[in-house]
Amino acid sequence: MSHARYRSRENEQVSTTVLSAPLYKRLIQYKRLIQFRSLKSRLLLGLSATLLVLAATVLGLTWQAGQSMLQESNVTHLRYEANMLADEITQQVQNRIEALERLSQTMGTASDAEWVQYELAKNDALLSWFEGVVVSNEEGTLIADWPSVIGRVGLETRDQEYFGMLRGTRSVYVSEPFIGRASQMPLVLIGIPRLDAQGDFLGFIGGVVRLNSGGLFSRLATIRLGNYGYSAVFTASGKVLYHPDSQRVNTSIENRERHPNLDLALDGWLGNGVGRLFGEQPLYQSYSQVWPANWIVGLYLPVEQAQTPLADFIHRLWWIWIVLALFLLPVLWGLLARILSPLNLLEAQIGEVGQGRRSHVRLDTSMQELQQVADTFNRVEDERQQLLDNLQEREAFLDSVLNSSPQGMFVANFGGRITYMNPALLNMLSISAETQMETWLEKIHPDDRMGVADLWAHSLKTGKDFVRQMRFINNDETLWLDVHARSVMLSQQGHSIGLVGVVKDITERRQQEALQRWEAEHDPLTGLLNRRGFLRRLEEAFADFQKTSTPSALLLFDLDHFKPINDEGGHALGDEMLRRVAQVIAWEVRRSDHVARQGGDEFGVLLPSCTLVQAQRIAEALRVAVSEVSVTHEGKVYNVTLSMGATRFNENDGSVEEALTRADAASYEAKDRGRNEVVVKLPSEFDPLSLFD
Repeated sequence: MSHARYRSRENEQVSTTVLSAPLYKRLIQYKRLIQFRSLKSRLLLGLSATLLVLAATVLGLTWQAGQSMLQESNVTHLRYEANMLADEITQQVQNRIEALERLSQTMGTASDAEWVQYELAKNDALLSWFEGVVVSNEEGTLIADWPSVIGRVGLETRDQEYFGMLRGTRSVYVSEPFIGRASQMPLVLIGIPRLDAQGDFLGFIGGVVRLNSGGLFSRLATIRLGNYGYSAVFTASGKVLYHPDSQRVNTSIENRERHPNLDLALDGWLGNGVGRLFGEQPLYQSYSQVWPANWIVGLYLPVEQAQTPLADFIHRLWWIWIVLALFLLPVLWGLLARILSPLNLLEAQIGEVGQGRRSHVRLDTSMQELQQVADTFNRVEDERQQLLDNLQEREAFLDSVLNSSPQGMFVANFGGRITYMNPALLNMLSISAETQMETWLEKIHPDDRMGVADLWAHSLKTGKDFVRQMRFINNDETLWLDVHARSVMLSQQGHSIGLVGVVKDITERRQQEALQRWEAEHDPLTGLLNRRGFLRRLEEAFADFQKTSTPSALLLFDLDHFKPINDEGGHALGDEMLRRVAQVIAWEVRRSDHVARQGGDEFGVLLPSCTLVQAQRIAEALRVAVSEVSVTHEGKVYNVTLSMGATRFNENDGSVEEALTRADAASYEAKDRGRNEVVVKLPSEFDPLSLFD
């Protein structure tokens, strides 16, 4: 199969439909609309999102501006109301002070309690402003009161803060709230000092005002600021004089720093703004001063209550926008459909070009961008046709080159799938061009399959060459293949579009290399390891012993009475005896053991993972088996025996030479004992100097 035909078959697409073309097209458009994959649906989504963001921005700005305007207007209104209330309370306090001053002038400097009591009774009209009026002497003892309350005359006030202020300042003073000792009610005292002609303090006249009743704060109880607005009065020290919640009267404001507007007012300034009071919700606040009494009047309006009309207005605007958006969406959809109709025509014409029904696209539109797209597409289509013509010529040339090449070659696409194999490669692997890739991949040797797959994927991913030798099972015959594939890179884009590979059959070369490696380490007469192969395996076993303390034993021996066989029967008879001895030794040892003929009649056995006790049993079996081997020449039977030395690796051994020396010394000792003996040499029993005795 040619490369072009193989590639055409791979890229072939088969499509079937059970729906009519218009209905199928409408279903595709509807699916794209739902998934927002069409330009029209995405534009509609973008416009809708823009309208949503615009509406949210406008409503947000309206909300922020409305909040600022509400705060400014409400705080201004509260400030006006607070000033009015402060002026009214100031007038109330001033009237009471003036009444007490007139009473003080009437009494003069008299100190007779009965006469003072008589004067108080004559001013019964004061009770419309005070709960009671009291008079003290210079010591602070109350000498008269009106109306008379049992227990009030005779009370000592010199320890009260208002007495100290009146005596110290000699001026009008409104006291801090206190609990009356007689009435047990929260009270304030408006005090006037009594002075003689020299200005000496003679006592005071005080009007007692009850905080939870009376006319002083009655106006505050009638104030209505919406449903939840209210007023309050504080002393300059932070004591509550009036609050709609009577439980807060005569309590102190704690953590003044948490109430910056109130704190500013308590310091004598006009505090206005937004804040909290007693842990309530945010409130618009305004404060004004009652200077004669050193009090502060505060008005409060909940922010949420004030913003309710604004919130209702924003909600109405939101619903108006939703209704408007629902009305605009169909209009936008129709407008977008009309605007994008040339784009749909362009899509249809491009499809016809792809099907070969037309050669170019032609649009009758005033949209400059779409006309540029059409011109660009026509130019690219012309270039594509030229490239296709050139490609067909190159594919024909490539087919002829690949088909005539005696070397096995293949082509793979960017997905890693082999799309073409030339006849030489098909013949090498004994497969046909129709064989599926999955089928012949199974013929790669199981031990090589995973490594080949990993390296193949790595080469496709990185663009590096694929170089690998692997085994291929071909009709019960194992072939060794050398594969070298190189990525085909695009010169402009710089990425890989596939691989082109060369396959060589190196089975004969691998066999020759294996034979050479075998001959390099084996004795040609017996097939056993030679000295080189034996030493290499000794080094490997000694390295394992040093790393993992894996025990290994070593047997060295030569044949007793072997020289007469060579002398009397010739070398051919000696060689026969050596082969028979080698067969017996190989039969008696384990499959994991290594047997070597080191030269002449000298043999060695390496027993990996073997203790010295096990080695002794194997050595004895070898001695008995070899003693039974014989050859016959001219009616005479010849036998041999073993003089064997055994040892094991030791932690103090610096190299295998030390173990070889011990085993060799043990074999000589076996000969000295009369031959046909096995002598074991432990490292502690061996003296290297004994070799020179």
